[in-house]
Amino acid sequence: MRVIHLLLLALLAAAPARAEGERAGDFDYYVMALSWSSSWCALEGDARDDPQCDTGRGIGFVLHGLWPQYEEGWPSFCRTPERDPPRALTAAQADVFGGAGAAFYQWKKHGRCSGLSAADFYDTARAAFGRVSVPAPLQGLSRDIRVEADVIEDAFLEANPDLAPDGVVVTCRSGMVQEVRICLTKDLEFRDCGGDVGRVCRGVAAMEAVR
Repeated sequence: MRVIHLLLLALLAAAPARAEGERAGDFDYYVMALSWSSSWCALEGDARDDPQCDTGRGIGFVLHGLWPQYEEGWPSFCRTPERDPPRALTAAQADVFGGAGAAFYQWKKHGRCSGLSAADFYDTARAAFGRVSVPAPLQGLSRDIRVEADVIEDAFLEANPDLAPDGVVVTCRSGMVQEVRICLTKDLEFRDCGGDVGRVCRGVAAMEAVR
């Protein structure tokens, strides 16, 4: 019985710091997740026949999301008096998020937690996306490569001199580079990430060429 009790305590300690449905605007900083489009397409998008994955689109990194974050844990699906965006507004975000559906989902799960209107959240997300310089070798990547995740991190640090090593995390999934996550203040200045921003990718991972 004591062992079961200790396991239950451990599970509770490992649970997210907050539950869903928090009050909008109550957070400490942003995590911006940049998704490598070709990896997402190989893992999910192709099976959905998503237009983001069409040959000739030339899409590299897209904005997976701009996520309000606590120093420990994060809010989601927050309560907000702000109205959901109309279709025209989400459609206008497709160039940054990769698609209108992705833009709406990010508003629903994370944008509501910002305390901003949908229009202001999208403007903030677009500004954050433009805040980061993608390393030149990864722009228009013309062939498949295998690369150490640390090399990708170092390339982002070199391309963004104000970015500190503790402010960027590279994540992988199924042996592929999935995301580069960068932490920002509410004023979109670079800052260090908390310990629960994502599991750091270690070793060599694949990056498929831009489609």
